[in-house]
Amino acid sequence: MDSLKVAIIQIQTGPNKKSNLLKTAELFASIKNHQANLILLPEMFQCPYSLESFPTFAEDILTGETSLFLSNLAHEHRVFLVGGSIPEKKGNHYYNTSIVYNPSGEIVGVYRKIHLFDVDFKNLHFQESAVLDPGNTPLLIDTPWGKIGILICYDLRFPELIRLYALRGAFMVAVPAAFNPVTGPLHWEVLFRARAIDNQVFLLGASPAPHPGSSYQAYGHSLVVDPLGRVLEQLGNEEAIIIKDIDLSLVDQARQQLPLLRHRRQDLYALNPDEKLVSLLKDQKGGAI
Repeated sequence: MDSLKVAIIQIQTGPNKKSNLLKTAELFASIKNHQANLILLPEMFQCPYSLESFPTFAEDILTGETSLFLSNLAHEHRVFLVGGSIPEKKGNHYYNTSIVYNPSGEIVGVYRKIHLFDVDFKNLHFQESAVLDPGNTPLLIDTPWGKIGILICYDLRFPELIRLYALRGAFMVAVPAAFNPVTGPLHWEVLFRARAIDNQVFLLGASPAPHPGSSYQAYGHSLVVDPLGRVLEQLGNEEAIIIKDIDLSLVDQARQQLPLLRHRRQDLYALNPDEKLVSLLKDQKGGAI
């Protein structure tokens, strides 16, 4: 298959779960005639991004209201669906979790955010780890177009994980995310373009639109970046949808023109089979540092 039609839904998440799900269904219905193959939702698309909201909105990912809702959407619209992320309750633990569905509505992958967002800027303090636990398992999804890797927001800042996906055959990485007015202008587009360039993959970023009543304001600016780092489309901060035809041949073209993955010095550095970075740095005398 030479092309893939993707849709990224930038929804304005409010304080009521049922209202958020209803709005999501309406936005899906609005693009039904475009016949997208893959749809991506934002991080915490049905839940305000706040520590207080996570336990209240959390669900079991197999039997919860949101998971069943997303399964029905994927089946009804016959799409692969990366269901943004939701707060997951598993026993006594909470996770920031993305569930992926095939066009039959079946769960084909679950990804729990590996790197938790604990930051302390002058105008922004947030500590996900006060409520959430980190995940421990990367996720690659097999599709008719190839392998798609999943990250959530802060994970994008850690280049080893997306490199692992590229080395294992990913042509695209989908990233539900919720940057903010502090980190967004600084790093949002830069990170997506850099990760696309370094790994020669397509990057999809789905953010919520900012909500005037939220304590945490999302940045918006959902986007699609190609394997050469070109922004193919980017939204502003309004509620809106990207629909984009992806030319899959661009991955091979980029890797032929700039064979970065083949030019790596694996005698000096590599990702080992345990998925941990091994760095064989040496000083000028040849000794390990």
